[in-house]
Amino acid sequence: MTMTNAVSGTNVHEVADGIYRINTPIFFANGDGFSFNQYLIADDAPLLFHTGPRKMFALVREAVASVLPPERLRHIAFSHVEADECGSLNEWLAIAPDAQPLCGSIAKLVSIDDLADRPARGLEDGEAVELGRHRLRWLATPHVPHAWECGMLIDDTTRTLLCGDLFTQGGADLPAITDADILGPSEAFRRSLDYYSHTQHGDMMLERLAALEPLTLACMHGSAWQGDCAALIRALAQSLHE
Repeated sequence: MTMTNAVSGTNVHEVADGIYRINTPIFFANGDGFSFNQYLIADDAPLLFHTGPRKMFALVREAVASVLPPERLRHIAFSHVEADECGSLNEWLAIAPDAQPLCGSIAKLVSIDDLADRPARGLEDGEAVELGRHRLRWLATPHVPHAWECGMLIDDTTRTLLCGDLFTQGGADLPAITDADILGPSEAFRRSLDYYSHTQHGDMMLERLAALEPLTLACMHGSAWQGDCAALIRALAQSLHE
């Protein structure tokens, strides 16, 4: 792990070959903690998944610079439209002249081509993006866990699922990668806030993700997870029923 900012605690850890988790912990007045993760894929056409909130832009830029020059970024990607997903999108487009927003076709249509300073590349379900060594595919997951435009990226090269808000874990002092239980903590967090949409098609979409048999779950909040990801995703689907 590389600490890139001693004041904020922002750090960088390689969680799969060429995939770096950028993590910034935060603490609330009551002592509770949380974390924001972005994922940088270092390749011929580098990709950043999640921008982080606009107010964290300088911290995330500093972390990206520890791996590669930020101006080399070609894709600024995200799951859905929220501040922690794409709040600093225009700041990234300003410093990376060849970068383009990368999102689902619905997000491009309803939000990003208006919000962003450059037009987005809107991906259809299953559409692939070639970065060089890494090949990613867009998986449309409308309303899973929330937002009509929601989707995820699977890296076919490392079988890393960039799974956004799935398995969100509270806490600020968590390991970069774990094989310990994250279903229990993430379900406790979900039940306290109820941020899932409970769409009728949720089972089908979660089973589709499980069938990909990822090796790493790149979670947006908390630890990345390695192990039997298919079983863990199916356990989440069961827990949502309960």
